[in-house]
Amino acid sequence: MRINRALRLGVGAIALTLAAATATACGGGESKSALDNAKDGKLTIGIKFDQPGLGLRNKDGSYSGFDVEIGKLVAEKLGVKADGITWKESPSGQRETLIENGQVDYIVATYSINDARKQKVDFGGPYYIAGQSLLVRADNTDITGPDSLKGKKVCSVKGSTPAQNIEKNFKDTQLQTNDTYSLCLEGLRAGSWDAVTTDDIILAGYAAQSTGAFKVVGKPFTTENYGIGLKKGDKELRDKVNDAIEAIIADGSWKKAFDSTVGISGYQAPEPPKVNRY
Repeated sequence: MRINRALRLGVGAIALTLAAATATACGGGESKSALDNAKDGKLTIGIKFDQPGLGLRNKDGSYSGFDVEIGKLVAEKLGVKADGITWKESPSGQRETLIENGQVDYIVATYSINDARKQKVDFGGPYYIAGQSLLVRADNTDITGPDSLKGKKVCSVKGSTPAQNIEKNFKDTQLQTNDTYSLCLEGLRAGSWDAVTTDDIILAGYAAQSTGAFKVVGKPFTTENYGIGLKKGDKELRDKVNDAIEAIIADGSWKKAFDSTVGISGYQAPEPPKVNRY
């Protein structure tokens, strides 16, 4: 009897310990806001890992690109130094989920602002205005712009605005989607499809990385406002991020960041955008 009673007491103690641990996980550090994390000197920022000139994880484990620099500059305005940042890969199709689940504090990853996304997340910015374009092999003479896409195989990334635009407005085109643009690029190089489509600034980075292999053709045929993705309803964070973007544009940090990343490819910095407080 004493053994049974001891066992019951032991099981009860374990149950209470598990319950307490669960309550701590649900109500403790897991629910900290981005600004709470910033006060602790730490932020997790989502970027792309495979976009030269914008968001790239280098072979030595470091990170480079315009989005990386914007992420750092905004973090600095929030009181977080570069060594307090954790970079997290944020593929196009996963960005809303990463924000909603609290896996990132904010995302700077060629993230076009649109109404559908604003149903799930908030945006700061825009911090850059791009336009959709086309990348083809250097010897391709058939594709000169969107009007010559009929019957062509075009690759883009799942969940991206460019992929949705091709699917909706270019129905005679054979759309192929992949998880990353680097996979699209491999297929283009191998001849699996005829073109890769995304924003002009992204394609310029890929063309510069593979000198002589690819070229950007035609003029941009959309307008894409790049925003910083934030947790829905966090107005204080959104206001502070917008303040930060305006500040780095005003003090010249924005242009310096562009010239030291995308600008190296010869791509000229446009006029910085006006922040629209969504």
